[in-house]
Amino acid sequence: MINMATDVVGIVPAAGVGSRLSPLPCSKELFPVGFEAHPEHGTPHPKAVSQYLLEHMQRSGARQVFVILRKGKWDIPNYYGDGSQLGLQLAYLIMQKPYGSPFSVDQAYSFVRQQRVVFGFPDILIEPENAFERLLQRQEQTGADVVLGCFKVPYPHKWDMVELQETGAVQAILPKPANSNLTLGWAIACWGPRFTEFMHTYLQKVEEHLIARGGELSMGEVVQAAINARLLVQSEVFDNGTCLDVGTPEDLQAAIRRLS
Repeated sequence: MINMATDVVGIVPAAGVGSRLSPLPCSKELFPVGFEAHPEHGTPHPKAVSQYLLEHMQRSGARQVFVILRKGKWDIPNYYGDGSQLGLQLAYLIMQKPYGSPFSVDQAYSFVRQQRVVFGFPDILIEPENAFERLLQRQEQTGADVVLGCFKVPYPHKWDMVELQETGAVQAILPKPANSNLTLGWAIACWGPRFTEFMHTYLQKVEEHLIARGGELSMGEVVQAAINARLLVQSEVFDNGTCLDVGTPEDLQAAIRRLS
């Protein structure tokens, strides 16, 4: 059973190279999308795309967020500092194994292994504002090891698509299928210590194979492995919500138009 009294912490993988938007004058997580009131004089000033995710996590009750960086992306800690301006305690960890987001997330293992985790990608904009709160509530209601936040997406080939049972349990995850009748993709998640432990052990098992074949592992593939191992993965569907991956030029343009 999930211990609902444990603290909620956030994990943000920010170790990518941003090749789809390259070249950029800054890390893609700091690219300005939309505006907010300046904290001192109130006039509008640019808002970094990753700040939206951090604010979502803060609203869900997370007080500490671990941001996983690759060496050289020092503009992110230079910009956010300790996170106090967002009501957060930000800690920065350095990616050690370049085999995909799960390995970046696992860098926080020793810090979060007994806690509930809220997880999202810093270049995906989501609504509603209480998205993570709803995931945590769903976890409390079902006792799930993992809850995926699922949104209607127009282009299945850009997303990990999910197949759900009538109970809301996730039956299967299809990573970026070329063609699919599925309509829901997942963009955010929360999980408990059982999944943190499963992922840590699973990555140790598959690392040698990944090194031999090359390529990377996705978070969706690890969640599917957890389903295969009979961990309970539930869903929270946001029928009226939105998610937008701003990691491509066309979607970044759409986000700027929407929020400017």
